Amino acid sequence: MGLADQSPWRSSLLRTADNLLFRHWLLDRGSLTARIQARGRFAVRVLRQGRASPTADEALALGLAGEVHTWVREVALFCDEQIVVFAHTVLPCQPRGPLTLWLKRLGSRSLGALLFAHAGFIRGPMHFKRIDRRHELFAPAVTALQLAERAPHSLWARRSHFRFGAQCVLVTEVFSPRLLESPRHPRLSLASSDDPSR
Repeated sequence: MGLADQSPWRSSLLRTADNLLFRHWLLDRGSLTARIQARGRFAVRVLRQGRASPTADEALALGLAGEVHTWVREVALFCDEQIVVFAHTVLPCQPRGPLTLWLKRLGSRSLGALLFAHAGFIRGPMHFKRIDRRHELFAPAVTALQLAERAPHSLWARRSHFRFGAQCVLVTEVFSPRLLESPRHPRLSLASSDDPSR
């Protein structure tokens, strides 16, 4: 087995050649669901949902210690029948609260539609990372995004906490290169106002 990925998630995204085309997607703090819907027909496919262990860096980000279980939800997001995003959500089983029930009942609806429609949610800072085969989410992302036949060396991902009262859910989104294939992909001049390098 290869070495585990020890590189940190970064709170800023420097302007580099390898992220230039993805910057608009990575830095946008609005609803990813709404952004995909603006491009074409949107759909959600639930891949996995239930109690499971978080990854090592998720446990660290959530302040979890020891052998703990969380509620994990993985989905594929579609645009015009193409899978463009793999989303991985982790909710600690404790403390319990309304978010636990909402997530279990979400089904094939978009989590983003819930997070951005309810005024009680607070989004924390976003963090960014280019994940590769050393990261625990890379293999499931490649499978979910149906990239196995032409698997890239790495994929861009972002994650952030959403707080609702005493509960906190960690959402990681991994982006497919297919996002750049649409003729409606935003022009590079339309940089996000959240770009910290501007």
